[in-house]
Amino acid sequence: MKKVILILSVACSLSVNAQMFKGKADGSTVSFFSKSPLEDIEAVNKNPVLVYNSTTGDFQSAIVMTKFKFKAALMEEHFNENYVESEKYPSAVFKGKVNEKIDWTKEGENKVTVTGKLDLHGVTKDVTLEGTITKKGNDLIVNCTFKIKVADYNIKVPSLYVKNIAETVDVTINSIMEPFVKK
Repeated sequence: MKKVILILSVACSLSVNAQMFKGKADGSTVSFFSKSPLEDIEAVNKNPVLVYNSTTGDFQSAIVMTKFKFKAALMEEHFNENYVESEKYPSAVFKGKVNEKIDWTKEGENKVTVTGKLDLHGVTKDVTLEGTITKKGNDLIVNCTFKIKVADYNIKVPSLYVKNIAETVDVTINSIMEPFVKK
């Protein structure tokens, strides 16, 4: 009986080891915060698409810009029309790879760096992001915070609003990722 339990445990850990994960629809957010002297700007997107291959380390995300929600409708309108130009550049896309090898047979937090390319506002830049991937049961919990310089992505701030928008924006990604199951 102990051999059967051991074999089942190994088989389950191997299946988790060679698996695709996707961000849960109700458990994933991307948010940003811009600190400025006149008014802080904050927005949350509860609809990011996040995919992770635990075998290869490939990590990808796509964020639809119009899904960011602000405390004021006017902020949201300015964000989409004047800054990120959502009609012309509808999404931000990241494609990268987790640099560390992770032992998926063990639960717990793993500090990681992810190197890849971030495409935002029609500009693609090489980036390295730091964060954690925590294995909890069959799920993975991803947390990452990084900074984006607005000027690096050719996002223009009208001179009238230059004191309202910070030069650097803090971005946070939080996601509960579950094993991907074909339907």
